[in-house]
This record gives sequence, structure tokens and C-alpha cells, in this order.
Amino acid sequence: MQGDRGGWRQCLLGGAVFAVCMAGTTLPTPLYSLYQAKFGFDELTVTVVYAVYAFGVIGALLLAGNASDAVGRRPVLLAGLGCAAASAVCFLCATGLGWLYAGRLLSGLSAGLFTGAATVYVLELAPAGGASRATFVATAANMGGLGCGPLLAGVLGQHASWPLYLPFAVHLALVAGAAAVLLRLPETVAVRRPPATVRPQRPGLPPQVRAVFGPAATTSFVGFALFGVFTSVSPAFLAQSLDVHDHAVSGLVVALAFFASTAGQLAVGRVGVARSLPLGCAGLFAGLALLAGALRWDLLLLVVLSALVGGVGQGLAFRGALSAVAEASPPDRRASVVSTLFVVAYAGISVPVIGVGVLVGPIGLEGAGLVFIACMAALVTAAAAYLLRRPVRART
Repeated sequence: MQGDRGGWRQCLLGGAVFAVCMAGTTLPTPLYSLYQAKFGFDELTVTVVYAVYAFGVIGALLLAGNASDAVGRRPVLLAGLGCAAASAVCFLCATGLGWLYAGRLLSGLSAGLFTGAATVYVLELAPAGGASRATFVATAANMGGLGCGPLLAGVLGQHASWPLYLPFAVHLALVAGAAAVLLRLPETVAVRRPPATVRPQRPGLPPQVRAVFGPAATTSFVGFALFGVFTSVSPAFLAQSLDVHDHAVSGLVVALAFFASTAGQLAVGRVGVARSLPLGCAGLFAGLALLAGALRWDLLLLVVLSALVGGVGQGLAFRGALSAVAEASPPDRRASVVSTLFVVAYAGISVPVIGVGVLVGPIGLEGAGLVFIACMAALVTAAAAYLLRRPVRART
């Protein structure tokens, strides 16, 4: 019993380190309007600054996604915390747009290093037989950390002095504390190899995976694209169309989407993988429809409902997609297939978001949002139709 308590304590501490890193990746979300006023850039630049993060994540996943299996979990996680700290320093020193690009790129690298390694580390720190509870800890740490970032920055940006500095100074202190905690946690990789043995992962799709990968990747793309729009341009919409200039409210709306995603991911265990994908598609479609209504009628309530409903749909769809793809993959190709799914998913928070930024100039923010919604709704409808014809058959 004492050993179990110690194991769960380590598991929870590992989850706390995970949450601290992920919070830094969404910290700038409610502050973009302040950077626009300070540096004088437009909505297209906001979306590009945001999307640079995705390129950092994809690069880290492909180049070092399996590094922790070779060199150990802690060295990779310490490197991720180092990137998170460097990102915070970039924002603290920001005197121009280049600093923001560098900060977002480093933030993406930190998330890419953490996403796989921290999830596995939390599971390995848990006592034997605690995989289900440890999965909850890892999921809550990941999505909860993403939600806490804009919430923290919004509250500090609205109610404290130095709104463009204090959030990052606080996060830098949290990263230092997380590094101290990580150094006291045990290494879980028994046999480690030199860093030179790490090889980039090559995305690939064995023939038996292709049937399920199409709808799984499509729903993942749409879900991440919805999050991308929420975290890049929703604060601007709240300010310009709804006259909501409170950074804490902007941060809360974005945080609700991530918290709802956590609930959706946890629900997969109850509804099963086969049903979570079509249910996730339905949730994403409903979230997109609510967002369209918010853009059309300028209603804050519909924005909040869109965050909640779309977030649950994203959580159901993404965890269902991940489970279905992993289940269909042969063991010796599973890592490369899952990496491919993550690459498609993170492309969703870059390409469509930049597209929205391009359209804001000629047709306005609301018009660009409606075009985005129409495209994403068409994609998720096609995925749902395919799933209704060929249901996914996988274990929960």
C-alpha cells in the first residue's frame, strides 16, 4: 500500500510537470490583441505567429518523437522544459515580431518533445494495474494544461500590471519548479542508448490501416483546426464583434474548449471507440454550426456553447481516432502510423488558420470564419458518411 501511494505521488508529480509545459504553449492566446497594438500587425500575422507553433511540434515529432525510448524519458523532458523556458524568455524580451516567431517555434518544439514522452512517462510512473487512472492523469495534464495557459494569461493580463510580461515570468518560475521536480523523479527506461542511435521517424501507412486512417485523420484535422481558430482569432472576434475586451473572458472561452475536450476524451472509455468517432463528428459539426451562429448573430452565448460542444466532439473524435488507428496498425509500424496521424492533426492548426488570416483582409473576420466553417463542415460530414457506411471495429 505504501508503495502504491508513492507510485501515485510520482505519477501525479509527472502529470504536474506535463501540465506546466503544455500551459506555456497556449499562454499568448488572450494577449495577441495587445501585441497587435504594440507592434502594429494585422490578423494574418496573428494566424501565422500562431501556426509557427504547429511547425515546431511536427518537426519535433518527426525528428525526435522516439528519442525518449533510446536516451530516457527525463533527458527528453528536460530538453522540452528548456525549450519552454527559452520560449518564455523570447516573449519577455520581445521588441519585434521576430521574437514572437521564435517564441512560438520554441513552444512548439517543447510540446513536440513532451507529447509522447510525457504521456508514456506518467503511465510508467503509476503503480502496477493503474493504467486506467494513469491515462486519466496524462489526459487531464495534457488538455488541462492547454486550458490553464489562456486562463492564467487572461486573468493576469486583465487584472495585473505588465500584462505582456507577468504571465511569462510566472510561467518561467513554474518551469523552473517543474525541472526541480523532474530531477527528483526516477528514470523509467532501464536500458538507454546513445543519442546517436535516435533516428527520425518516417510517417507511413500499411495497407490494412488505410481504410480507417482516412476518416480518423479527417476528423482529427477538423478538431485541431477548430481549436486553432479558437486559440488564434476568437479573442479578436470577441473584441471586434461582441465588444468583449476583457482578456480574462477571452482566455476563459478558449480554456473551456480544452476542458471540454478532456471530458470528451475521458468519455471514450464509456462509449467505445466504434461509437466515439461518429459521435465526435456529430459534436464537431454541432460546434461548427454554433460558431457559425455566433458569427452571424454576434452572440457570446453561442461562442461559449461552440467551445463546449466542439471541445467534447474534438475529444471524442481524436481519442477515438488514435485508438482506432493504433488498433489497426501492426505492432512494428504503430509508432510511424501514430506519428502520421499527429502530423495530419497538427497540420489542422496551421493551414486552415493561416487561410482564415488570408481571407480576413478581403471579406472580414466574420466572412473568413464562415468560409472556414463551411470547409470544415464539409470535411467532417464526409468523414461521418464514410463511418456510417464502414463503421470502425476496434476495442475500447
